[in-house]
Amino acid sequence: MSTQAEVIVIGGGVVGAAAAYQLARSQVKVTLIDADHTGKATAAGAGIVSPASSFSPPAPYYPLSYAAASHYPKLIAQLAEDGETDTGYEVVGGLYVAANEEEAQRLVLVERLLLERKMAGAPNLGTIARLDAAEAKAYFPALGEITGAIYMSDAARLNGRYLCNALKQAAIRRGANVVHGEARIACSAGRVSAVHVDDDVLTADAVMICGGAWSNQFGAATGIDIPITPQKGQILHLQMAQRTDKWPIIVGFHSHYMLTFPEHRVVVGATRETGSGYDTRVTALGMQELLREALRIAPGLGAGSIAEVRVGLRPASPDNMPVLGAIPSVDGLYVATGHGAGGLTTGAYSGIAVAERILGNQLIDLAPFSVARFSAR
Repeated sequence: MSTQAEVIVIGGGVVGAAAAYQLARSQVKVTLIDADHTGKATAAGAGIVSPASSFSPPAPYYPLSYAAASHYPKLIAQLAEDGETDTGYEVVGGLYVAANEEEAQRLVLVERLLLERKMAGAPNLGTIARLDAAEAKAYFPALGEITGAIYMSDAARLNGRYLCNALKQAAIRRGANVVHGEARIACSAGRVSAVHVDDDVLTADAVMICGGAWSNQFGAATGIDIPITPQKGQILHLQMAQRTDKWPIIVGFHSHYMLTFPEHRVVVGATRETGSGYDTRVTALGMQELLREALRIAPGLGAGSIAEVRVGLRPASPDNMPVLGAIPSVDGLYVATGHGAGGLTTGAYSGIAVAERILGNQLIDLAPFSVARFSAR
């Protein structure tokens, strides 16, 4: 594709913003369409960049997540070159925590797997060390009577809102256009022909769907089912009296996590409410779950005040893997969505990788993530 080509990116979350930024950096004329939906996962999520400390994703997810984590320092540097330095990205370390004796015994296996992954080149691990309860509490003073932990010095965090805003502003600075409204795709003779936004009709050489939990709405126009459903996540923000911004990320033998942001904020996440639909209400049951899990591991957080609760709708796919690449039956149409709970780990890189595919380049093999895998079932 020539540098005079035009691309429309639908979706103003971190995936679409990263795609637009990458295209703008490549001197492509790009329009980003942002529907301003309530419940965007990017706006609610707290980003943990430590994919090697996850053990539940399907095997094809790991090469993508490792490439995504490895790319973040380059992306942060590029944004800084374009005047955007406020992304919330910082290496703060992480603790993989055992809450009881049974979990402490399982730490042996976790440590071995982490060391194996580090030797194989997995990013964002750094120094790996076993800690006793007192040593772990020195890193994260709110911890309670845990039985042990593994420290990973290079785990990183980022702020989804800040990163997305930085990507958009940098893209605009490089010539991207941002349009607010609902996008409707029109296809003709097996090719994407236009995108309608309110009364405007936009045409381009390629269209990229990055609509998050709303990506499924384009199935009728394209003739392809994009099987994305919203999964609700409620995330609790606590304000502490003491500074917490250098405390490490907390993960463990559960789906919940804790991380901190400057200067006194502790984020506790998150519920995983499959089948939620587009419900963005904060619920008493959700708050009970988050507070129970937070105080079980870190009772010292009990002195904090509730600053806010954010609700995001994760775009979930049937096999818990993202949907990336070209739509096989529609020329000029591409997709990058379905990142589930890993959107802030892999979303920006996914958007960049699909943008590069539009330009004729291959950063990573996208075949495992093709939408065609669902029609083959």
